[in-house]
Amino acid sequence: MTIQNPEDAVNRRIQYFTDRLRMLREHDFYYYNQPVEEIRGGSRVIVRGREMGMYASYSYLGLIGHPRINAAAKAAVDKFGTGTHGVRTLAGTLTIHTELEETIASFKHAEAAITYSSGYATNLSVISTLMGRGDYVLSDKLNHASIVDGCLMSGAEFRRFRHNDMADLEHRLQQVPQGVSRLVVVDAVFSMDGDVIDFPPLVELCKKYDAWLMVDEAHSVGVLGKTGRGIEEHFNMEGVVDIKMGTLSKTIPSVGGYVAGKKEMIQYLRHASRAYIFSAAVPPAQAAAANEAFKVILDEPWRIEKLQKNADQFIKGLKGAGFDTMLTTTAIVPVLCQTDERAFALTRECQHHDLFVLPVVSPAVPEGLSRLRATVLASHEPQEIDYALGVIATAGKQIGIIP
Repeated sequence: MTIQNPEDAVNRRIQYFTDRLRMLREHDFYYYNQPVEEIRGGSRVIVRGREMGMYASYSYLGLIGHPRINAAAKAAVDKFGTGTHGVRTLAGTLTIHTELEETIASFKHAEAAITYSSGYATNLSVISTLMGRGDYVLSDKLNHASIVDGCLMSGAEFRRFRHNDMADLEHRLQQVPQGVSRLVVVDAVFSMDGDVIDFPPLVELCKKYDAWLMVDEAHSVGVLGKTGRGIEEHFNMEGVVDIKMGTLSKTIPSVGGYVAGKKEMIQYLRHASRAYIFSAAVPPAQAAAANEAFKVILDEPWRIEKLQKNADQFIKGLKGAGFDTMLTTTAIVPVLCQTDERAFALTRECQHHDLFVLPVVSPAVPEGLSRLRATVLASHEPQEIDYALGVIATAGKQIGIIP
């Protein structure tokens, strides 16, 4: 079917994707939006009637399906039902919401915390609420889209610095006029590359130039630090981040986002940020699940140790086979394929051999840097990782990614 009125710009965009998706499906390259029929043990899933190893999940510590977390969610449904009475500011705040925010504040060693309905909404609303016209926001070039959108929505002067380049950040900070507010915002672990922000010099620059520091810990909570508390614990630099942002939908097997920090800032956000004021509250089951998950992380530190061992095994195995895994040191492991076609082909071969992996292609990443964005979980066993490495290596040779 051809969309009518091809001169219309909206129709042209729709037609472009219609044609692209048709081509991908014709070549058995389309593996997005696949319904998972069942989750087994955290690292195994049923898709299209086949059991597959999961290497595209954000459940880094394997907490999906944890008995304690499931029980907390079920108890919350019995006590509160399946929804709330509206937005948090009015009738939507339940005791489980305040308990969750107290748990987050304690976990992040902060005075207070606020939760939102999604991680995307958190970044969008917090940045645009704290910053405004005449202010300056400086953002790492590889920051998540939600950070970029929050910066743009704020109306502040928006400047990007080269990825993890502290010299370029300082150059940008030197260009900010005196007497204006400035915010530096970064991911702790970058979601496409798996590398960690160069944290100590970042903190020093923020102190030197009197800049607020916001860190998105979506992919670092439960991953970095001896007890999984994240970037500050990882570098033994507690209390240096002003705005501690994180999600409740990755290591924490629920939904939502949060910010932790000084109580006065949290109070301001609770009364000024639009995504908090005008969005429905996180459902009680999800709030209870998140609340219990933070406690499980502290009670089961072996998960963090196992995750790091599994990530090391996977990264070393891929490098040993000849793959480029870029600069990752975490559970996010890019398998560089260069072209979109190679990334799609590698995905197809892996899926045909019961590995659930997915490609990241342009424009999500620059042309020439298309990849599999594989993830390793604490729930993977060494023999499962060995099998995955064998499948990826065999397919990589067939496609011509590795010799």
